[in-house]
Amino acid sequence: MNRRNFIQSGAILGGGLLISFTIPQANKLSALAKPVAAGGFTPNAFLNIGTDNTVTVTLSHVEMGQGIWTTLPMLLAEELDVDLDQIIVRHGGVDKAYNHTIYGIQITGGSSSTWSEFDRYRNAGATARTLLTQAAAQRSGVAVTNCKTEKGFVLAGDKKFSYGELAGDAAKLPAPQQVTLRPPSDWKYIGKGSKRVDAQVKTNGEAKFGMDMQFSGLLTAMVAHAPVFGGKVKSFDATKAKAVPGVQQVVEIPGGVAVIADHFWAAQQGRKALQVTWDNGPGTALNTTSQTIAYKRLAATKGVSAQAKGDADAALAKSAKHISAEYVFAYLAHAPMEPLNCTAKIDGDHCEIWAGTQLPGVDQANVAKLLNMKPENIKINIPFLGGGFGRRATPASDFVIEAVHIAKASGKPVKMVWTREDDMKSGYYRPFFVHNVQVGLDEKGMPMAWNHNIVGQSIMGEAKMFGPPPPVDDTSVEGVKGSPYLNTVPDHYVGLHTTKEVVPILWFRSVGNTHTAYAMETIVDEMAYAAGQDPVDYRQTLLKSSPRHLAALNLVAAKANWKTKLAPGRFKGVAVHEAFGSYVAIIAEVSIVDNAVRVHKVDCAIDCGLAVNPDGVKAQMESGIIFGLTMALYGELTLKDGQVQQNNFYDYRIARMNESPEINVYIVDSKEKMGGAGECAVPPTAPAIVNAIFAATGKRIYNLPIMNTKLIKQA
Repeated sequence: MNRRNFIQSGAILGGGLLISFTIPQANKLSALAKPVAAGGFTPNAFLNIGTDNTVTVTLSHVEMGQGIWTTLPMLLAEELDVDLDQIIVRHGGVDKAYNHTIYGIQITGGSSSTWSEFDRYRNAGATARTLLTQAAAQRSGVAVTNCKTEKGFVLAGDKKFSYGELAGDAAKLPAPQQVTLRPPSDWKYIGKGSKRVDAQVKTNGEAKFGMDMQFSGLLTAMVAHAPVFGGKVKSFDATKAKAVPGVQQVVEIPGGVAVIADHFWAAQQGRKALQVTWDNGPGTALNTTSQTIAYKRLAATKGVSAQAKGDADAALAKSAKHISAEYVFAYLAHAPMEPLNCTAKIDGDHCEIWAGTQLPGVDQANVAKLLNMKPENIKINIPFLGGGFGRRATPASDFVIEAVHIAKASGKPVKMVWTREDDMKSGYYRPFFVHNVQVGLDEKGMPMAWNHNIVGQSIMGEAKMFGPPPPVDDTSVEGVKGSPYLNTVPDHYVGLHTTKEVVPILWFRSVGNTHTAYAMETIVDEMAYAAGQDPVDYRQTLLKSSPRHLAALNLVAAKANWKTKLAPGRFKGVAVHEAFGSYVAIIAEVSIVDNAVRVHKVDCAIDCGLAVNPDGVKAQMESGIIFGLTMALYGELTLKDGQVQQNNFYDYRIARMNESPEINVYIVDSKEKMGGAGECAVPPTAPAIVNAIFAATGKRIYNLPIMNTKLIKQA
């Protein structure tokens, strides 16, 4: 059987039925399925039904806490007609057939896994169900129209066949060119909510992460990195490091010096004993204080046009009231729960990698280039990811390449491990940004002029993954460019100054929206007060032509009882923002005690279109709110003489359980286009909190984090 026929008809493999996923834009099966020696598969995304009735789904996206281990199988279970708890889920490897249906590369990111797979996962289930029904009809002599499925069985007249019984026969049938999907009225899973499929293994310790990797002969490696970005090794003395019991080798690699040992403790102690002389290079000139001054100076000038209409400068000069604001946003660390790690084993002209990665295809290509091997000779194994937030999606494959360099230099299989301090000090980060915003209001308090200039590094320009860098990086201006607030302003200008620094940067959870939403939602709040209007009423007026913003805003205002008087000492703030196709409105309730803010309650409403798994959507809203709370209260990395000053969670604080507010999430009943849920709650959280702080103190906060601002409670 040739590959084309194999793909078109499915395949008998171990007596089971293999169904490839279909691309939504094509009426044909298109995934590649390849058996491997272990008896498993390395396909695109596929469904395997075994003769023992096991149903296995291999994901082309990776699970890093966002819940697709549950949501994507729900889509398949819906059309296949099996109980969700019957399904076994696993990660796939690398194949071009895994490429994102829109982005064209193999990636998990952009809050896109559910909406991008909505059609092809359902098609896969429906295709299997159709073939199984046909097989049952043939076996029983009953017409297909008189057969129906029910929880993993086909009922054909008075006969009942399990899917496992029919798998072999179904695999011999030609795959249908088109299948009929179940109407929403028949859905059992979609839109109903489901418990996490991976919850049990993650609570009983069975789940395997990259850090859990172990096999005979595997050594542990740690790297001494330059203290300044761009620095290089001038010389090193490994004598004391090698004297540490358990240390086997010390090797120099492009990124520093690696200590290789029998276990983590020996590698860590060996690295501490290592003596390295560094050539720090020009990076020592970078300091947060001077960077802030330079960026503010630049932000006061007109940048490259990202969006413009009319003459903003002339309109500002004619405005009845002028509001000016200057915002500073520090570098931020992703700080995933599981620090970076990668296991690499080189065997002749083959290399095997075990790494929690969001870009496995890119990693494969980069490793192949480094080792001068064919890409197909690089096998990438993907365990669960202990958090990502963009950090495990590095186009340069930094931590994967680092592990491969060590394995190559040492000739040994190694598990390269970063500590929390490595994660904080060795990059990558959310870029440092400064905004300068000038808004002119008319006599009624409505915006008539808006001049907004932004300064910061370009993530897309430095990633170099999607071709030449654009003149305006949309990830720097998203949330300002295209904002519905600007649609109401007859004269406006959005400009961008793109800077270059030695500090490595990367997309961060909600990317540019982390700073643009803050600037937009706090300045709009300031405009509302200047106009003498209620902040929710004011936004409703500005957003009258933006129904999805309004739907989220109106729902949260009703649920939070926005206009109901609060208990003494309690104050509310509001924010609403669109990111990754979803619209989120948040109302935060705070108090100020002893110069510290306490966030007591957060009400959240989201319009994400169809919520495939409402429980999962709510969990992601809660997660995003806590992430945004951390960013608001504590998020800040500072540099002095080119060195990051923060080290671990004691000086790069994360919001703790006792600081977590009551969180209520409400989902708009929406028929609109589906958006993502993993990132969209982050952007409006911080501005809602600081808008509440203004209501409490009369103080506007332009520089995050809040801990740097002295808060004085009003009498």
